[in-house]
Amino acid sequence: MNILLNGESQQVPDNITAAQLVENLGLAGKRLAMEINQEIVPRSTFEECVINPDDHVEIVHAIGGG
Repeated sequence: MNILLNGESQQVPDNITAAQLVENLGLAGKRLAMEINQEIVPRSTFEECVINPDDHVEIVHAIGGG
């Protein structure tokens, strides 16, 4: 299925969860935040949060510094 990931069209498997998307992108274990259709998805719900066709997904990486 097709989603919009950080502003770019991306093909992902049907019925993929937020957790699976993070894994597929090689971001497992990284500090990040996810928003689907302009709603923040709590990390505690990644396992049960299913991404639907044409969803707009934004993933932001936390970067340390100061």
